[in-house]
Amino acid sequence: MIQTVIFDMDGVIVDTEPVHHYAYNQHFKQLNIEVSPEMYASFTGNSTKNTYEKLKANFEITESITDLVEAKRNLFNDAFDSKEDLYLIDGVEDLIKELQRNGMQLILASSSANVTIDRVFTRFGLHQYFTHLVSGEDFPNSKPHPAIFEHAAKLSGNSVEHCIVIEDSTNGILAAKAAGIYCVGYDSFNTKLQDYSKADKIIKDFSELNFEIIKSIKEN
Repeated sequence: MIQTVIFDMDGVIVDTEPVHHYAYNQHFKQLNIEVSPEMYASFTGNSTKNTYEKLKANFEITESITDLVEAKRNLFNDAFDSKEDLYLIDGVEDLIKELQRNGMQLILASSSANVTIDRVFTRFGLHQYFTHLVSGEDFPNSKPHPAIFEHAAKLSGNSVEHCIVIEDSTNGILAAKAAGIYCVGYDSFNTKLQDYSKADKIIKDFSELNFEIIKSIKEN
């Protein structure tokens, strides 16, 4: 029986991707580099640090990774604080509340920085529902490396067989599967150019999930 649900954040709980996209592109202009849509899509699920490591490998960028991350984070924070039309993904809050109310453990495993996770969770009052918040910035390798999900499963106190992951990115799905965890791929309208073929189950709306479905997901 499933006892723990591990959520990704960006694109699953809240659609901060437009804010990230704006911040990255403002920074790309400052750096005078042109990043194609295909290259940008390949960064989905990566931490900011790993994204800039890849950019430095492809472009002549002299700034340090630390300075690059800080510059982008400042652009993101300014945009996040001024953006009024930022909402939770349709149906996800109801699912989170139902799962927690029925005793399901919830853990966040996001590539976002700790400070970004805290901003989102504070803005929408989500801290009360999750036992652990795990940030990709605390790991040397981003998704599709499984480290973040392996750590989340360890924190849960349950074996991976009793956990599932909900992800919306190719890298996140591959990371979940590499960690040996059942993965629900959320094929959302907002997430572009991602491959869901490796997911165990694909949904297009959170109305397709509830406590009873998730609890018995591996028994079907």
